[in-house]
Amino acid sequence: MLPQISVKILFISPAFKGGIGGHASRVAEKLQESGFKVKLMKTPHVPVRKLKNPSFAILSCLRAIFSNESFDVVHAFNIPSAFAMKCVRAKKRVLSVHGVYSEQVDALHSKKTAAIAKIVEKKVLRWADKLTTDSRMVQSSYKEKYGLDFEFLFAPLDLDKFKSVPEIEKKQNQVAYIGRDSYEKGIDILRNIEPRINGKVVYCVDVSWSDAMAVLKSSSILVVPSRMESIPQVIKEAFFLRVPVIATSVGGVPELINDGENGVLVPSEDPEKLLSAINNLLGNKELANKLVESGYDFVIKNLTWESLLPKYLQFYEKLLKN
Repeated sequence: MLPQISVKILFISPAFKGGIGGHASRVAEKLQESGFKVKLMKTPHVPVRKLKNPSFAILSCLRAIFSNESFDVVHAFNIPSAFAMKCVRAKKRVLSVHGVYSEQVDALHSKKTAAIAKIVEKKVLRWADKLTTDSRMVQSSYKEKYGLDFEFLFAPLDLDKFKSVPEIEKKQNQVAYIGRDSYEKGIDILRNIEPRINGKVVYCVDVSWSDAMAVLKSSSILVVPSRMESIPQVIKEAFFLRVPVIATSVGGVPELINDGENGVLVPSEDPEKLLSAINNLLGNKELANKLVESGYDFVIKNLTWESLLPKYLQFYEKLLKN
């Protein structure tokens, strides 16, 4: 239902493509189609690992402070975005998180940095009028840690985008990796076992979405060897393209994959079990067929905009009524 009075919403994210930013961009498009006015705050940052989040937080805060524009809702899509969220003139503030921030920092940085992140996290989360997440694991973790209530909103898969992915021939025993070249993604683990894999590994790092999807569609398996994750979009994409998935049982991954039913789960940082799972699935077409059919059904039943858009519209409408 279209809002009778146009609602102005500001979205804040470090980027608006791929991962969290891609999700924010897709939500903005769907809200605009439903009659909301949505603006994206695009802010540059220093492209250095340790400076990326601090530089984004500072620059986006400055933009918010010196802006005269006001909004009905400001929606930040991660913890660093929340600093600008607090500075924006808005009636309501929403903060979405896609992982337990202090635990992510702990895995990637020093204990001292993680301790600071925990203090910041606890304070920042209370700036929002409403908190959301797309992970039941995150929802329960923050409830246990701080007694905070998060609304669960699954991140849908935009099926219309896949119309641009061409028909492509399957390449026998091709194994796809799609993601960043970073420690938390576990790409080094896959590279170390690559010589013993009974197939060819193709790495899609820093490539366009369409190119990555073409590789994925032509592959026999998608491997997600991450040390930490939230709810990986690429797993949903593989499900829809009917590509079997092997992933580590970290973060919110088990919320998507039921081991042996619609994918294969292995422990994190266990190269031998990952290798065994890959080679076993490459040689077991019956299992592969079972996994892809179940994965596809999971997407169609749970992750389409058709089924989830009403929940997003209700979320914003309810927020503004309270």
